[in-house]
Amino acid sequence: MAITIQYERPVSYAAQWARRLSLFSCALFVVVVAAHRFGPLTTPHFLVLGAFACGVAGLAVLMAAVGLARLWHVGARGGKASLIALLFALLPLGVAAAAVYSYIYKPALYDVTTDTSAPPPWIVEPVAEKSWPARAQTVTPQDRQLQLDAYPALSGRRYDGALDRVYQGVRKVSDAYGIRIVAEDGLDNILTDLEDLAVEPAKAGQGVEALGEVPIPEARPLETPLMPHLGSAGDVLVQGEWRSLVFGLRFDVVIRLREEAETTLVDMRAASRTGAHDLGIGADLVEGYLKALDAELLGIAGD
Repeated sequence: MAITIQYERPVSYAAQWARRLSLFSCALFVVVVAAHRFGPLTTPHFLVLGAFACGVAGLAVLMAAVGLARLWHVGARGGKASLIALLFALLPLGVAAAAVYSYIYKPALYDVTTDTSAPPPWIVEPVAEKSWPARAQTVTPQDRQLQLDAYPALSGRRYDGALDRVYQGVRKVSDAYGIRIVAEDGLDNILTDLEDLAVEPAKAGQGVEALGEVPIPEARPLETPLMPHLGSAGDVLVQGEWRSLVFGLRFDVVIRLREEAETTLVDMRAASRTGAHDLGIGADLVEGYLKALDAELLGIAGD
């Protein structure tokens, strides 16, 4: 009598749980990011929940490794589940790895500027997160020196265009870059001096018949009274709010326009609202904005 022997492969429960945990961590991470970017979730809660999702993903990777080891040694079922777990855990763990890398290798700064000796002043003092993570309330000279060492090429721009022309470019680039303007100061410095359009009496009769006295047009008064200038005389300040495209991290931005010797000097400052480390996002924001402004004002940019 023949005896049929049927081998049954063992099942790796670690691989099965790894797949469940990785799916949960990936879904949780996506929901947390969406709730912070588009919903009411605050940045401290976003950091805590995001770290929790990454921790679950790390546990899923360990269990997936156990499942693959069981597959290698005893042929246990669960190889596909382990691979799926590794695939879904890649999103939260990849973001966490990039954040850790930036935290370690980027300078611990939350406020960067193109003018470290005299940064553009805030029109409205930014309101930073006061709960967690904590940070110093003032920027020290050591912080500015740290920025110079880390970002030596971060500097302002000088354009040959007039102040009003550069201001128009700043507003246009701000709208395109997603910066929401919240306050402005010194706008009276860019009002056109219409008195220059008046016809001089000596030239009124040259070539044409004199028309008599020509009224001198006056500049239209501003609809709202101007606040006292916060910067130097002649400066124009534009302050706004910006959020990173994917994760919605909040930054306050101020741009200073200063007319010097028939040129316009543009400086910029960006500060994170959370923590003492912006992971290098602030410097990338300033550099990217100024490059976009160069492209907008192409043809009038000076050296």
